[in-house]
Amino acid sequence: MGRAFEFRKARKMKRWSAMAKTFTKIGKDIVMAVKEGGPNPETNSRLRAVIQNAKAANMPKDNVDRAIKKASDKDTANYKEVLFEGYAPHGIAILIETATDNNNRTVANIRSYFNKCNGQLGTQGSVEFMFDHTCNFRIPAEGQDVEELELEMIDFGVEEIFADEDGIVMYAPFESFGAIQKELENRGIEVLSSGFERIPQITKELTAEQVADVEKLLEKIEEDDDVMNVFHTMQE
Repeated sequence: MGRAFEFRKARKMKRWSAMAKTFTKIGKDIVMAVKEGGPNPETNSRLRAVIQNAKAANMPKDNVDRAIKKASDKDTANYKEVLFEGYAPHGIAILIETATDNNNRTVANIRSYFNKCNGQLGTQGSVEFMFDHTCNFRIPAEGQDVEELELEMIDFGVEEIFADEDGIVMYAPFESFGAIQKELENRGIEVLSSGFERIPQITKELTAEQVADVEKLLEKIEEDDDVMNVFHTMQE
């Protein structure tokens, strides 16, 4: 198995936010997708992907429909995607994806978390290069041959493919998302979920005490309502 498999396995074992936080994230994704490409999922591929993820997270359809309707309102504030970079204690690089309607608030909050936990908020580009920006798709395993599918999907950018208990997962570079999504739709293959991740190129092993120091900062960051995803170079 490759690096993407190990990364996903480690993150799956880790404690993640509660269901309410997941729904909040999806709600913001819906707003950004609708503002960008309109409320019709048939003509908005980004919105189609978000709706798939909402279904995978067991978000009620009524909630999704309300979010789309609300996002279509001109008075609804749009969210801007902002990336933050920095270092936790013990030299662990951290990459934070946020979606905010008030950048000044988000910057102040993120900076305060780093300051309180002996970390350091970095400048743009200070740690992003340490991570590979990838996209991923999960499809049903039934009726699929993983090796055959891998050979067929290489031409569309897929670099790693593997099966787990929840289906088949494909990983590719960030920029291959559209081509893979279109090909899966052309083949009539159901997409259970899709998304983007930043996989650390190198991870660092820490002692139990050092891990606790880093976890303290990660928990503060993850609890922030503007934070969508957090990635780091600590070995899990």
